[in-house]
Amino acid sequence: MLSVFRDAVRQRPDMPAILYFDGSLSFSEVDKLSDQMARAFINNGLGAGDRLLMVMQNVPQFVLVLIAAWKVGAIVVPANPMYKSKEFEFVLEDCEPTIVVLQDEFYHAVGKDVTENHGVGKVYVTSEAFFQGENDPRVFGDTASGAECPEFMEEVSSLPAGDIPVIERTNTDTATIVYTSGTTGKPKGAMHSHGNLSFNAQVSREWLRMAPGEPNLAIAPLFHITGLVGNLCSALLAGSPLVLYRRFVPDMVLDEIRRHKPVFTVAPITALIALMNVPGVKPGDFESFRLVLSGGAPVPPAVRDALREKLGIIVRNAYGMTETSATVTVTPLQYEGPVDPKYGALSIGVPVFNTDIRIVDDQGKEVPAGEEGELLIKGPQVISGYWRRPEDQSIVDGWIATGDIATVDKDGWVYLIDRKKDMIIASGYKVWPRDVEDVLYTHPQVREVAVVPARDDYRGETVRAVVSLTEGATVTSDELIDYCKERLAAYKYPRIVDIIEDLPKTPTGKILRRALKET
Repeated sequence: MLSVFRDAVRQRPDMPAILYFDGSLSFSEVDKLSDQMARAFINNGLGAGDRLLMVMQNVPQFVLVLIAAWKVGAIVVPANPMYKSKEFEFVLEDCEPTIVVLQDEFYHAVGKDVTENHGVGKVYVTSEAFFQGENDPRVFGDTASGAECPEFMEEVSSLPAGDIPVIERTNTDTATIVYTSGTTGKPKGAMHSHGNLSFNAQVSREWLRMAPGEPNLAIAPLFHITGLVGNLCSALLAGSPLVLYRRFVPDMVLDEIRRHKPVFTVAPITALIALMNVPGVKPGDFESFRLVLSGGAPVPPAVRDALREKLGIIVRNAYGMTETSATVTVTPLQYEGPVDPKYGALSIGVPVFNTDIRIVDDQGKEVPAGEEGELLIKGPQVISGYWRRPEDQSIVDGWIATGDIATVDKDGWVYLIDRKKDMIIASGYKVWPRDVEDVLYTHPQVREVAVVPARDDYRGETVRAVVSLTEGATVTSDELIDYCKERLAAYKYPRIVDIIEDLPKTPTGKILRRALKET
């Protein structure tokens, strides 16, 4: 990936590489600052193969740290800024970083105590407001917070640029370690090679036709594989400005869309729903977009239609996971993606080039077209393994089992049915949560919905829907149950509907089913 960045610097030195509120950095400025930062890292013992752990939101320093660490041949470990002490401590102990770079608000909340207790060699702290001229209280409050230690960027600015020893890395060398969410146990560090990242960046440029100069809006967090590859790495390869705004606040993001007029974004469907519901939003606000992708969760056809009507955008589905360095399937630009007549699912696209998929039953045997089974993936984007877990057998002969249930039709379109572990067995019948969610999304007063199992002494499990409503909605739980009852088989419709203000979500915008199951 470093050669990709150097090509962009050579070809487009004065083009904006980062747009951050009212500020910008050109490719040549990013090159100089990352050179100076690399000098600071070298001075503190960071070298080839060492780990650098950073905890930051979508701020310019994320890009600078990533590139600077790559310049010295190090492995970058981007951690979730929402981590609590124990989670951060686990990652710290597992990857054993030489250097830690923290955003100042995280340093105060968690990082200071944990890093001091573990004797990390060098800890740098930087402010999210450093590169922003205006102070937006929706993000920073009335004043930007300050850490009790020197601002890292001030030190960086005082160091010489250039003359950084060239560390040659190959496509098989590890570029990043991204920790999985750990829903079934301890998080695992997925090791992404430079080849993994550059392959999916090439997918974005060639399949999605990203062009130099076209702003790329990073709605997904950069510490997540979607933002890291779908936005950051793709923008580097295409020579495009990366639009950053720290964290997702719907009305603030809408202002940045109006300001910078991005052409591309990839976002969880929940983020797009939130933008659709910002007061005063209109289709003209989104007219600059040529391509909007959604991943992380299936897109209900009713939501796609609502986004087209209210925002004037066509949302195309894509699919990937941390272990596949993001993209596996995507809906090509010339198509909107069909809806499967049997399951009612909007297609997640077709496999990208050089990528193989299989749909298999519980015995590992491939199923015929149109039949459901677990999705398996093999391709240049699949990781080789997990950090310090040589015994892990999740990837066999290059194939990874996703845990997702899918089908493929005769024309090669892939449809995601649901997570294998989320299936509900009600009175012996299989119920996929997405089937029920898609129906509820057609109700005009439903904003978001998640369907989870509930214990039932008679049925074993029963169907429970948790919904949030649009502003001013008056629909009741009983009315929503009746709405589903008219449109679903008797064993499928929810016996319980709970209405809450907002559904819990992961930092990447996915609805957090686990939290709902526990309530």
